[in-house]
Amino acid sequence: MEDKAPSRSKGRSILALSLVFGPALFLIFMATRGCDHRFKELADYGLVEAPTFTVYNHLGKQEKNLKDYQNQVVLINTLQTTCPYDCGLAFFPLTQKIYKDLRTNKRKKLKQVRMLSIVVDSLGNPVSEKELLDIRDMLRSTVEGYDPELWQLVIADPKDFFNHKNNGVDLIVRDKKYFGGVSYNELIMLLDKKNHLRMVLNGHTEGMIRTMKEHLGLLMKQYDKARAKR
Repeated sequence: MEDKAPSRSKGRSILALSLVFGPALFLIFMATRGCDHRFKELADYGLVEAPTFTVYNHLGKQEKNLKDYQNQVVLINTLQTTCPYDCGLAFFPLTQKIYKDLRTNKRKKLKQVRMLSIVVDSLGNPVSEKELLDIRDMLRSTVEGYDPELWQLVIADPKDFFNHKNNGVDLIVRDKKYFGGVSYNELIMLLDKKNHLRMVLNGHTEGMIRTMKEHLGLLMKQYDKARAKR
């Protein structure tokens, strides 16, 4: 029988370092563990819950809850009113590496994937409806084939979504090193069909956007394998 003790010891060591050095190390660990080609399945970091929020999609303005997105895979991020040229995320890689893939595969392998962008100001605060509609106009004019069914805009307090802990480590960090001084201005969360967090990455660079795309693909492969076993 294979000895799994070294693996458990390694896991305990990583957890201990996370608790000592805090959220920064935790996010780095989450970002890099997916680079291990032996990694078969994404870890489950628990249920993400949020109060009812206002969403603008292909059906117009609606009140939604994350439970309404169960049976769909959801990417959650923020978009600042200063986008596209001054954003917490790498905006153009996001549109080219992730959104373009959603759009070109919306009737195929990625038809159950949605992206929710919480529109905020440069400091990560909620915005007015007018400011959200300005961002929607920007997406329409900037993003090829912008489809509000696939890429939905949200008015909400982003802290309601990112107020998630893993092993006692909070995803919300206030530090001037982040865009606008808050970590969630740069984060992308990947939720599975049960609203469980499966990955969170700092999307401030093109490399991390590419990594998130890879993890999205890995999650979809998990669903494909599960479906094939039925």
